[in-house]
Amino acid sequence: MRKILKQERLKKGLTQQDIANLVGISRVHYTQIENNSGNKKPSLDVAIGIKKVLGYSGDDLFSVADVPDKNNLL
Repeated sequence: MRKILKQERLKKGLTQQDIANLVGISRVHYTQIENNSGNKKPSLDVAIGIKKVLGYSGDDLFSVADVPDKNNLL
């Protein structure tokens, strides 16, 4: 899950549907991005749109949290 993305959405009091509507994508597409379903990565236009809606300027919005480091598994 992309925790920062979800945290920022919740801070703004927005639903997944709200962001999807404002960015011009389906809620399912947004949910796949937020949950990183199948390593779903947004296009540049969609990523910029989401960042604008959230008013987020950091570079870590689409990072994936809770993914174990492969080096720690050895």
